[in-house]
Amino acid sequence: MRIRNLFVVAVAAIAATASLSACTSSSSSSTSNASSSGAVTTLKIGASPTPHAVILQYVQDNLAAAAGLKLDIEQYNDYVQPNKALADGDLDGNYFQHLPYLQSQEQEFGYDFYAFPGVHIEPLGAYSKKVTSLADIPNGGQVGVPNDPANEGRALKLLAAQNLITLKDTGDAAPTLADIDSNPKNLQFQEIAAEQLVYSLQDLDLAVINGNYAIQAGLTPSKDALAVESGENNPYANMLVVRTADKDKPALVKLNDLLHSDQVKQFILQQWPDGSVIPAF
Repeated sequence: MRIRNLFVVAVAAIAATASLSACTSSSSSSTSNASSSGAVTTLKIGASPTPHAVILQYVQDNLAAAAGLKLDIEQYNDYVQPNKALADGDLDGNYFQHLPYLQSQEQEFGYDFYAFPGVHIEPLGAYSKKVTSLADIPNGGQVGVPNDPANEGRALKLLAAQNLITLKDTGDAAPTLADIDSNPKNLQFQEIAAEQLVYSLQDLDLAVINGNYAIQAGLTPSKDALAVESGENNPYANMLVVRTADKDKPALVKLNDLLHSDQVKQFILQQWPDGSVIPAF
């Protein structure tokens, strides 16, 4: 009788262990499936503080979670480091530049990047703290322009559109100071890093400043600029840029889709009703 009782106890113990094991396995499998279905992909994106980081923060706060994304936004105050960080693998993407600038960077540094379609345009503006109209710029006046080829060409085109200078036909190439054909006021040009132009403005008669740096400095292009670049058919839309090898990664494609959503368009229009930032889609 004692042997039979021991046998029954042993069988019961084995059954209980098997049942507990099955429950544990089932619970573990359920947790794994839930984690997989609710997975969140973190993307580290480099951006200029305004408006790029502001737009990305809107996406993070309102749209990213539903798309399974989390944005780690890294802010940069210059135009050189975001591309270097992307090439070095420190970023998953960046959002600060237009296509002509990207192409000049790729040519200079050999980057292998892919640009998604443009998201917004920040019209370039000509600003002064010394005169209130372009007609008042003195002969021999000091004019600051961005020192990178793409934005310098863009600045010279703006000045040419205002009849301050004329330019030679450079075809598809961005004009440089060497391409100035006539300069009736004998303007003296200073090539200055784009991010430094707002700080040099007090020492210049005129400075052509990129929209993001103007906004960051509290300038409103529609009110403060003496001349503003047209947004119509503007090739300088800013876009999300990634390494070419990553262009088909689902998370990056999702982020680009969010940046082109109706919600982001409405946010841009509401956040910058003065036209200092314009949707490009």
